[in-house]
Order: sequence, then C-alpha cells, then structure tokens
Amino acid sequence: MQAYEQLPTAQEAALAKLCSQELAAVIETKLDVQSLALISPDGQLKQVEIPVSALRLMVNILTELGEGNTVKLVPIHAELTTQEAADLLNVSRPTLIKLLDEGALPFHRTGNRRKVRFNDLRRYQSQLEAQRLQALDELTQLDQELGLGY
Repeated sequence: MQAYEQLPTAQEAALAKLCSQELAAVIETKLDVQSLALISPDGQLKQVEIPVSALRLMVNILTELGEGNTVKLVPIHAELTTQEAADLLNVSRPTLIKLLDEGALPFHRTGNRRKVRFNDLRRYQSQLEAQRLQALDELTQLDQELGLGY
C-alpha cells in the first residue's frame, strides 16, 4: 500500500489538474493497451505500452491531486491493520474494534492482530451508503406525505 502523505502544493495541484485533462483527452477507451511516448532524462524518446485501465487510474489520481487531495492506493486483496481500516472509514480505532466485535465487519486474526480485507471494508461502505440512501428516500416520502417538501 503506497501513500503520499503530504498535500500537493498549489503549483503541484495546478500541474496535476492540467495533466489529468491532457491525459484524459488522449486516452483511447476502445483499446486495451495504448502507446505513450516519454522523453528519458538523457533526451531519448521512449515508447511505452500501458494498459488503458492504468491510464484511467492515472487520470483519477491526477484529478484528485489537482483538487488538492492526497491519494492512497490500496490493492483490492490487501489486508489492512485495524488502524488502516479505521482511517479509511474515517472512524477511530476503538470504533472500528467495536464494529469488528459486533460482527458488522468481518476480520481474521494473524497472530494476535486483527486484519480486515479491503474488499470487506468496501462492501461494508457500500452497505452503509445504501442504508443512507434508503433513509433519505423514506424521509423524502414522509416529507411529501406530510406536505413539508419544498
């Protein structure tokens, strides 16, 4: 798992935003692989074949940096520590431990440490989002029934 912990400077953010726009404009989405030309430090032109999926990811990363955000890449099959999982959920570690103990989020033990699979964490986040949307729908319907809507 790689993380760039510092926020980008204003200059880095502006450059990242421009790069994301330029790269997005040249991605050929109907291809699986696309060829890029790079100039090496010694001035030679290098041709590189790169998966289009990686180019899309690069555009997403550059877009986030362009908005002044930091970026963390987490492999789908990664196993996270409880602190890493808590950070990704934006909750405290004790709150995450409570979720684990209640069975709200699956985990397994490696020695005496609990590990959370990134896939399970994403599934839990999706469930929370679905519950929030359902609650909003119910509130909207109640507003309509009571004539409280705008």
